[in-house]
Amino acid sequence: MDDKPCHRKMTGHLTFPLMAATLLSSFGSSMLYGYNLAVVNSPATHIQAFYNATWSKRYGHGLTQGTLTLMYSLTVSVFALGGLVGSFPVGMLVTRYGRNGTLIRSSFLVFLAGVLMGFSRYMESPEMVIIGRFITGIHSGICLSVVPMYLGEIAPKNLRGFLGLVPSIFICLGVFSAQVLGLPELLGKDPYWPLFLSVVVIPAFLQLLLLHWFPESPRYLLIEKDNVRGATEALRWFLGTYDVEDVIEEMREEQSSLASVKTVSVWHLLTDCSVRWQVLSVAVINIGMQLSGIDAIWFYTNIIFENAGIPDPEIPYTTVGTGAIEVVAGLIGCFTIEKLGRRPLVITGFFFMGICCSGITMSLVLQASVSWMRYVSVACVIGIIAGFCMGPAGVPFLMTAELFKQSHRPAAYIVGGSLNWLSNFTVGFVFPFLQMSAGAFCYLVFCGICILVALYVYLIIPETKNKTFMEISHIFASRHSFFSCLPDSVKMVKFNGYGALENSSLEFSGSGSSPA
Repeated sequence: MDDKPCHRKMTGHLTFPLMAATLLSSFGSSMLYGYNLAVVNSPATHIQAFYNATWSKRYGHGLTQGTLTLMYSLTVSVFALGGLVGSFPVGMLVTRYGRNGTLIRSSFLVFLAGVLMGFSRYMESPEMVIIGRFITGIHSGICLSVVPMYLGEIAPKNLRGFLGLVPSIFICLGVFSAQVLGLPELLGKDPYWPLFLSVVVIPAFLQLLLLHWFPESPRYLLIEKDNVRGATEALRWFLGTYDVEDVIEEMREEQSSLASVKTVSVWHLLTDCSVRWQVLSVAVINIGMQLSGIDAIWFYTNIIFENAGIPDPEIPYTTVGTGAIEVVAGLIGCFTIEKLGRRPLVITGFFFMGICCSGITMSLVLQASVSWMRYVSVACVIGIIAGFCMGPAGVPFLMTAELFKQSHRPAAYIVGGSLNWLSNFTVGFVFPFLQMSAGAFCYLVFCGICILVALYVYLIIPETKNKTFMEISHIFASRHSFFSCLPDSVKMVKFNGYGALENSSLEFSGSGSSPA
């Protein structure tokens, strides 16, 4: 008798409001992250020439090569530093303004950054470029956590993987857009780079204009605000059906399990033994995502291709080709995640990236004696990008939403986001100097990290496909109980169709129960 309702609340179909909310939030937020990752790549020489000319006009002499490299590295990596700063207030913002409300308010940061970068040349101020990049980083730091949180909470669980990877496609589209607009025939010439940097205001304006017509997350309304009416109306709007009682009941179950637990702080999350595996898993996949070398590829694609021996006139078009492959790989991941699951995409992606990183090292070492090795280098760059976009690009953010209950989710996004951005900053700032000191062998560092992350996911993280947030929490609680209580009692029982340890519970670590 209980099987029928359980089945109904486990499934749902893709409606126009669901798809529209997903596309709009991804277009106005995730796409800007991808765009800002790649936008500094093609105008690098123009920006450095602007820095040098401005410095010479101010102080009567130009910059040394080391100082110029340092200033440009700061321009690239300050975006990640802003992202790190933006990730800290995510928990407070989503609790106070909601998921949708936070996305809308964060759009104003993009307008401020666009004005600073757009008028930097007119004002002869390199500082305006750097501050503008920092502010766009703050916006991305907020949105990179809030978008997957919002989509994970509005999506039926059988569509959570599909909708959760849509932002990663828009990240790839953002990178591709920056590569196309950076061509010499468009905005890649010297007079246009300030406009090139400030184009981000257009997607932000459209999101600000349209997103406020969409409802807030139903889970946020019911579980955190106890607004049953608002949650019911939002569910009916998103799911396209009047009968949402099963979904409301599932949310009430989670709400009742959290009745004595308020939204936890980061410190509480880090010291809570019952979620140690989830926290460690989020840390590993977020750090691994950035230290995989993908940011080095995106930030410095043209330099990598130049070192590989690609003729200068061909580099912009080779870069655009890699961007197109990113989009295709992202689409493949998006349309296969609900069939293959999260684990296969992440494991395969990281492992393939590791192989390609070692391939870049081999090709760069041998290209002096083997002329066709430069094409191997290009193929390996494409392989890294394709492997990343198929899984590691979006699944870590999706997993952060899936591995935690409502009370722990905001703090988990702060931890995952801050580690993600700190790693991003490290790669963007250190890579030029690492490349100068280690040469071709610098990619072996990324290779080792990719292989280790793939092994961790294979050994530790369970599959979360087609499971509710309660069921996923129960799996980890069972694991915690297993390690804590062996060999007292290990008896499997049914839990909504999934095996779980009988003596485990969502709040097991705090029960302190002992066998009778």
